[in-house]
Amino acid sequence: MEWRIMETRHLRYALALAEHGHFGRAARALGIAQPPLSKQIADLEREVGVRLFDRTRQGVLPTGAGEAFLVRARQALEEMTAAAVDADRAARGETGRLRLGFIASALLEPLPDVLGRFGRERPDVRLELHEMASGRSTAALIAGELDVAVTLGPPRGAGAEHLVSVPVGHAHLTAVVGSAHPYAGQASVSVDQLRRQPLIVAAGEDEPAIATGLRTLLGEDAAALDGATVARDVHTIIGLAACEVGVGLGPSRMLSAPRPGVRFCEVTPRTALPDLVLSFADRNRSPVLGAFLDTVRRNCPDVGAALDRRSGHA
Repeated sequence: MEWRIMETRHLRYALALAEHGHFGRAARALGIAQPPLSKQIADLEREVGVRLFDRTRQGVLPTGAGEAFLVRARQALEEMTAAAVDADRAARGETGRLRLGFIASALLEPLPDVLGRFGRERPDVRLELHEMASGRSTAALIAGELDVAVTLGPPRGAGAEHLVSVPVGHAHLTAVVGSAHPYAGQASVSVDQLRRQPLIVAAGEDEPAIATGLRTLLGEDAAALDGATVARDVHTIIGLAACEVGVGLGPSRMLSAPRPGVRFCEVTPRTALPDLVLSFADRNRSPVLGAFLDTVRRNCPDVGAALDRRSGHA
């Protein structure tokens, strides 16, 4: 059967006529005159090829064919309404998915607050979260396999010039020790003190810059660094410090993860560490990504202006 003129209004008119059982009342409910309604129903019946309504002195009643047609018409209108709602929600970033790559220390800050708020405001967005070394998440971002990444330091390598990147976290070197350690009662420890202690440091794929900075800070002949216990990430550093293995060295973000049995100390002189950097592809116009960046702006006010400048929205 070839459909030529059936439109949404035909379905609405048929349903209104069935509900009111009278052309005049149905026309008033629809906000149109009765003659156009009669003509549209007649056009619809010609299109379908069967009589949908019986016109009687008692009113207008659906035929058996009409009843069957109305069931489908109602479903079609409901689906069209739902489709419009779904499209609107997707356009506003309320549905869809967000693929995020991150390094472990970003789970100390700022990700807990950002992801918590985003999840509450966008509960129907599917979050795909991947803990990844910075180099791997940068490559995945460039390849279109991630929507956003949080890395240690800015992305590097071929294709990084097509990414928008802004710092979302600053840190300096901090020490963590067990509560029974001699340094536990000190507000700070010096580099000379660190040279005389067994150390715990992270040495994953993201740590070369930190390791280089530590060697510069402690000196090329620092035996403590050569014999340091190697941890996978900051969470392991804190855990090993609690076990009295030595003095853990990591980013000041560790201060947001207090636990029984450890104490934190400033390292003097203060040593800046690479920033946490949030990056996304400049060509990515996903509404979900836009909604996520809005959450970052609201949760990290000092990031907003830089983000707008780098993404060309200022």
